[in-house]
Amino acid sequence: MAFCASILFGINSIYSQDLDPRAYVWVPVRGNFLVSGFSYSNGAVLTDPSLPLTNLKAEVQAISLGYARSFNLLGKTATAFAAIPYTWAQASADVNNQREEATRSGFADMRMRLVVLLLGAPATELANFGKVKHKPILGSSISISAPTGQFFSDKLINLGTNRWSFKPELAYSHPFGKRWLMDVYSGVYFFTNNNSFYPGNSVRSQKPMGAFQGHLSYNLGPRSWVAFDATFYTGGQSSVNDIYKDDRQSNSRVGATFVFPAGKKHSIKIAASTGAIIRAGANFKTISVGWQTGWFKKPKKQ
Repeated sequence: MAFCASILFGINSIYSQDLDPRAYVWVPVRGNFLVSGFSYSNGAVLTDPSLPLTNLKAEVQAISLGYARSFNLLGKTATAFAAIPYTWAQASADVNNQREEATRSGFADMRMRLVVLLLGAPATELANFGKVKHKPILGSSISISAPTGQFFSDKLINLGTNRWSFKPELAYSHPFGKRWLMDVYSGVYFFTNNNSFYPGNSVRSQKPMGAFQGHLSYNLGPRSWVAFDATFYTGGQSSVNDIYKDDRQSNSRVGATFVFPAGKKHSIKIAASTGAIIRAGANFKTISVGWQTGWFKKPKKQ
């Protein structure tokens, strides 16, 4: 039971480790963006030291399909995004000197996000976008994870969390000349309870978790860039039936991102990251490859 509970925590904690450079980039309104990607993560899961297990490892593969739309929201540039991931996970650990393994495959929780650029990026049509001077941007967002993933109340290993999570976030993006861009984000995850935790009538709760990101990127060309990424997340201690676990996180990750064009309307994104300092949870190495295409709807003639 301890083995399975630890694996559950490790798999689901991947999504709090996101490194997302240029998430608050200014784009013209009436834009449509289709995004797909594949990611592979593997590594160890650091658990409560009182648990009778060692050498806990996991591999997680995921494919995702998402859609984003930019629009005018009260004169501000806003972008709405939604994505659905499908996940495969394999985990193993030594429990009482015996190796145990578990596998799962299915949909993970749906993820949604609304971004609003509050200052420095007024809503602008594509035809006028090149005429406007780019300035520092203050942005905000709300990210939501919906309990749409595979979940069985009589099993401890699940791809879905059977709960909602919300992350409000503030961001500041500052260009330095035409080549360099610095992004910093600060947000907090809030979680609802899972009221059907194993064996089906337990209540699993989790305290809020702070998440901070910093990115420094460099434009290689009109549509290609590279970035150095770092994140730190802290808190998130969990409990089952009001009994708290020793799983409070205080972790950091670093990574790099490379984006380059693939034709006139398409781009490819390659990213890699690894744990820098991990107190608890997933200490994974992750590599991902994504594809994006976009098109803009012309405004109606008056």
